[in-house]
Amino acid sequence: MKLLVKLGGTLLESDQSRASLARQLTRLCADGHRLVVVHGGGKRLSRYLGGLDHKSEFRHGLRVTPPEIMDAVLRVLAGSVNRQLVAELQGAGARAVGLTGIDAGTVRATQLAPDLGLVGKVEHVDPELLDTLTERGFLPAVACIAGGANGAIFNVNADQMAAACGTGLAVDQVVFLTDVGGVLDARGKLIPRLSASGAESLIAEGVAKGGMEAKLRAAISALAGGIKGVSIVNGHEPEILAQALGGTGVGSRLSA
Repeated sequence: MKLLVKLGGTLLESDQSRASLARQLTRLCADGHRLVVVHGGGKRLSRYLGGLDHKSEFRHGLRVTPPEIMDAVLRVLAGSVNRQLVAELQGAGARAVGLTGIDAGTVRATQLAPDLGLVGKVEHVDPELLDTLTERGFLPAVACIAGGANGAIFNVNADQMAAACGTGLAVDQVVFLTDVGGVLDARGKLIPRLSASGAESLIAEGVAKGGMEAKLRAAISALAGGIKGVSIVNGHEPEILAQALGGTGVGSRLSA
């Protein structure tokens, strides 16, 4: 099976969580799955920026990225977070490779909106590099940074990056690993099965906000791009990837 797994930045903050996920991802590769990981790192980035006396601002779940903080974005997402994850994966036995969307022109973006600064909207994914790596048994770990025209660099929301890469690679499934149990309704109850139109309604009604709004928009995009199923599950749960792929009813499953 061809899979894309998105790791939320909060999950990568804990040594225990990071090690557990690395072991699970390595087992998937050993079982013959072709796997690509896309990761965020927003919590660590916010902490780093706080040390520089920069207050992080979010709009609709997207981090406002003025040009003056792009160096910090690169240092944290493409640097410490990516390197630490790759080392953990290799420690678990995977042939992990750390990348960004800039490498080999894999992910190209344009500015999403002027008021968001250097936040990118993915325009094109070239799957050749990722396909080549996974075909040969490597495990790419991709930081959510994309290239643009004339050497531009964009900070891309990790959920949207995952959906775009999953669509470009024509994966069978996308799994969003986050720190919540799944999508909740207006009463705070887990929604185990959800359609694209149902997800749009949750956003329109203001039930899904912030980070969950961004995840649902990304999931809707992935489904529209031809991906059969998208799961949103709690990455802290033991053996969560096997459960999500086995259809054991964990988290929320979205379909077209």
